Amino acid sequence: MSGGGIRILRAADRTATVWKNGGGVTREIAAWPEGAGMDDFGWRVSLAEVGADGPFSAFPGIARTLTLAEGAGMDLTVAGVRRLVDERFAPQDFPGDEPTDCLLLAGPVVNFNVMYRRGAVEAQTAVVRGTLALAVPPGGTLLVVALQGPAVLEHPGDRTDLLPYDAALLTGPLDCRVRTTGRAAVVRFAPDQL
Repeated sequence: MSGGGIRILRAADRTATVWKNGGGVTREIAAWPEGAGMDDFGWRVSLAEVGADGPFSAFPGIARTLTLAEGAGMDLTVAGVRRLVDERFAPQDFPGDEPTDCLLLAGPVVNFNVMYRRGAVEAQTAVVRGTLALAVPPGGTLLVVALQGPAVLEHPGDRTDLLPYDAALLTGPLDCRVRTTGRAAVVRFAPDQL
């Protein structure tokens, strides 16, 4: 594991930030560069609890991947086009800078939200169940988040238990495995090659 590392980010340690419109709260899981604000992050991953209908905030130059983690879902209108988000654990990509309005289908939801700056970073999000080998290349970054139930991160000679919504930030070079009977999100970040 020389050079690589694992940083555990516990759900219990996160603080909630109330939205400006009062329609929900966000808990940041991780961002890069560390400590970056909303105007200068390369990527940012969070959990958003949406409690009311209303517009999403616009983020110029940002791409988003949204995954419904809890609740019945949302009826979104993105740049005038209707987009139904009603399947849990199915990542959906959409632009973060287009006007987006949200109607909740049947009460509050929790969304797993990945945002990344176009032209600087590429992010790929998958949701897995079972066991998956993870190879993080030198200089690479990968984030694993337990979305439904616990998950186990197995690395050479050790293991780390992730409770619901706990995360592990992996930097390469590193080889490990994630195992879950529920669902875990795996987000791979890389410099944009465009």
